[in-house]
Amino acid sequence: MVIMAAACLAAVAQTVRFNNETLNYKVMFKWGLVQKQAGRATLKLTDSKDKFVATLYARSEPWADHFYSLRDTLISTMSRADMLPTKYERIAHEGGSYARDVISITRTGNMFSGESVRYRRKKNQKEITTSTISLKAQGPTVDLLSVFYYLRTLDFKNISPGYSKTINIFSGKRKESLTIKYHGAEPLELEGKKYETYRISFTFTTGNSKKSSDDIDTWIWSDSSHIPLKLEGKLKVGKIRCLYTNRL
Repeated sequence: MVIMAAACLAAVAQTVRFNNETLNYKVMFKWGLVQKQAGRATLKLTDSKDKFVATLYARSEPWADHFYSLRDTLISTMSRADMLPTKYERIAHEGGSYARDVISITRTGNMFSGESVRYRRKKNQKEITTSTISLKAQGPTVDLLSVFYYLRTLDFKNISPGYSKTINIFSGKRKESLTIKYHGAEPLELEGKKYETYRISFTFTTGNSKKSSDDIDTWIWSDSSHIPLKLEGKLKVGKIRCLYTNRL
């Protein structure tokens, strides 16, 4: 539900001036004629002098808790200069299980290294297991939260429809490739309000070029904020949609 993300070009001109902000989303489940709010998420950005700290809080709705309870927190610490991450943390309570990933990211020139410490506790168990994984990538590398902000630095007006670019993304257990494809400008109606947007699709693949998840479609507001307004992905049954509700 919360890992719906975007990507970036190898070199970008920052077109958004970031400040403290809070963005709220509702998460909708759609299956045929059924459309029901399954959860909600809050995305918060804090300006901390030489860095930005982004925090995403997500939870399932009370009715959905009976089927699959979810309480997730994602935290990304990003460099002010290019919105690339230096630390990423994911804390997940899902379906009775507990998981926590802490990735410390260092950069030497064009090489990115990550040390991922992973904590796991299965449902109905008390013991927490720990493991450590080393991650390496060449070229711009993001995590599953910083992509929301790095994406917004793109100068979409100077990107032609049909353009695609592949970069790196660190999850807790591996490095994946994230391919962005820009489809051009597209109008979007959201809760009775019309927006001008940029439509983008994303593909996640592993080292053997095998898809690790279904594609994600994203609509970015074309005003100066470049706020993600809608994200949509497929489930085994139906679709999940994250819809922007307001900005604080």
